[in-house]
Amino acid sequence: MKRILFVCHGNICRSAMAKMIMQHLLRQQQLTSHFEIDSCATSTEEIGNDIYPPAKRCLTQHGIAILPHAARQITRADYEYFDLILCMEHYNIRNLRYTLGEDLLAQDQFLPQPKIRRLLNRDVADPWYTRDFEVTYNDLWEGCMGLIEEYKPA
Repeated sequence: MKRILFVCHGNICRSAMAKMIMQHLLRQQQLTSHFEIDSCATSTEEIGNDIYPPAKRCLTQHGIAILPHAARQITRADYEYFDLILCMEHYNIRNLRYTLGEDLLAQDQFLPQPKIRRLLNRDVADPWYTRDFEVTYNDLWEGCMGLIEEYKPA
């Protein structure tokens, strides 16, 4: 089983959307037993909050089920537990040094297969600021489809 953690700044838009999109795709492809998916934040700003209403609307418009959600912050235990930690942008990776520690980030980058990376080879725009949830949705869909192709069982 591949354990994947999506990470963004507040865990109310991008990472929460990515989690729900990924779970939707895994259900469609009957791969739920091969993956464990979760999401979290680098900050404490939104802890306990539900997914942001415009993000919910965007997902609903695309037929993605809205699952119960409460924003939470990443922990060192998450680093140990998850196989892959996918950040939405380079700032998220930088901010992990405050929650996970410089030592862990330094150690991770020297692993043969580092756990921490961006979801795409570019940043996924934060719709909290851009207000363009469709662009973010499309990037998240692309990233999740790529993950399934990369890690689905043969």
